[in-house]
Parts: sequence; C-alpha cells; structure tokens
Amino acid sequence: MSAGSDPAAVLVLGATGTTGSRVVSRLAGEGHRVRAAGRRATPVDGAEAVRFDWYDPATYEGALDGADRVYLVAPLDSATPADVMLPFLERARASGVRRAVLLSSSAITAGGPAVGQVHQALPGLFDEWAVLRPSWFMQNFTGDHMHARSIREEGVIVTAAGEGRVAFVDADDIAAVAVRALTEVRAPCADLVVTGPQALSHTEVATVLTEVTGRAVAHRPLPYEEMRDRLAVSMPLEYAAMLAGMDRANAEGAENRTTDTVRRLTGRGPRTFRDHVLAAMGGTGPVRPALVS
Repeated sequence: MSAGSDPAAVLVLGATGTTGSRVVSRLAGEGHRVRAAGRRATPVDGAEAVRFDWYDPATYEGALDGADRVYLVAPLDSATPADVMLPFLERARASGVRRAVLLSSSAITAGGPAVGQVHQALPGLFDEWAVLRPSWFMQNFTGDHMHARSIREEGVIVTAAGEGRVAFVDADDIAAVAVRALTEVRAPCADLVVTGPQALSHTEVATVLTEVTGRAVAHRPLPYEEMRDRLAVSMPLEYAAMLAGMDRANAEGAENRTTDTVRRLTGRGPRTFRDHVLAAMGGTGPVRPALVS
C-alpha cells in the first residue's frame, strides 16, 4: 500500500456493471474513497477510475494501490473464474487488502461450479470477508437483458421455469448489502443469500408488468430442451444449457424462499417487484395492490 495520508480505499471491480456501479455510487455518497476498476478505466462520479483486467496481471498492482477492501465481481466470460481470481486475491492480500466481498449467486454454493470455487477459498485468504448470493435480478425484466428485450419486442417472458417461484431482488438492494458488508466495523464473515420480499412465478411477474405499464405481457413456458435451443441461437450451447437448467431448477422450487438479509444488514426491507417496475419503467395503466406469495 502506498505511503501517504490518504485514507484507505475500497476497490470496486466491475465498477460500471449492474451492481458495481451502484456500489460505487453508494460508497462515494457516504464519503468513502473509492477506486472504480474496469477494463477501460471508465470515469465514474465520485471515484478514481483505474484500469483492471482479470486476464492482465500487469493491471493488478495499480488497481490495488491504496486499497484495503475489495468488491469482487467474477469475469463474465469464464466457466472457471477461480483460475484468475485466486492468484489476484493472493496478490491483494499481500498488498494490504484485509476484507473481500464476493458477488456470487443464490444458485451456487461454496465449492460449487464457477465462482463457487472462489467462495470456498475466500475465508482461508482473508480474516474479513462476505459472499453475497443474490437471487435473480429484477433488472432482468426492466434493463437490457434477455427477458427485458423479449418483453419490449414480443410482450412475452419466455422461460423453462414453469410456475416455479423466485424471490427476485433489486440490484439496489444487493448494492446496499454490499456496502454494509464492505464498511461496517465488523465484517459479516458469512454466506449471505439476498432476496426480495416475496417469491413470484413468472406468470405473476407478467401480471405486475401488465398492470403497471399498461401493456399486455404474458409468460410463455417452454420445455427445457426448447428453452436451451432458443438460447443457443445467441450463445454457446454449454452456456445455454446451464441457463435453461437453472430455469428447470426454479420450476422444481430451487429459488422459492425469502431471507431477511436486506433488512438485517441495512435496517430496511427490500423493494417489491411492483415498486421496482414503477421506479424503472413508470406506468400508464392502473396500479393494483401488490401480489403476495
């Protein structure tokens, strides 16, 4: 860590992404020194932009300079992110990082595939740590993701999830939990499953979208094989099979639960899906009482 009187910084990887951008904004708003890392060192309000590339170890030292905490977002284009993440974390520990908060997924446990290998290793690398395991993002329906595009273009949500329910969570709530995990005096040192307040089927999601936006939206359930093939048009077959498989797991109840993580760490309840849609998309139709699970 470089000498000087500047307070230690929080290094945020994926600083322009869905959660990373929100983490940077919240940290800066609370007066923390933030280093916003990305491949292009894109300027971010309230933060110092630094270049970081998982596949270029020459960028590690500069990104870590002055940081004692790090928010970790795995490389999106790797099925084995531990291959690059673990060497970086060894370097981070040696440079003076004392706390690491990892973004994982509610569908991946410690020791599981992909980032699950990093999750398993994290407590052995840092005395202060947390793993955030959010459920599926509400932004998938309102941002620039697959479901949002099919909603805009076709008025449908296509899944292999059947009537399985998911406690969708707002990325703002994930970021709020991340900031508390990064900045509280005592680190959680825990695996934190982060959900919204209610588990909804995709049919119920479509109903809320219809009521709030005034545009008809329907859920079109597909068998696993058809969903896999539909996805494989725009991505590698292996990745399409994994996503369709996660839908199938949801049909069997894998995500049908809620947790108190948001309230316990932030002191307030998580945002409902209806309120998320109102904030993200506005509405031209009638707004009816929220669905309950």
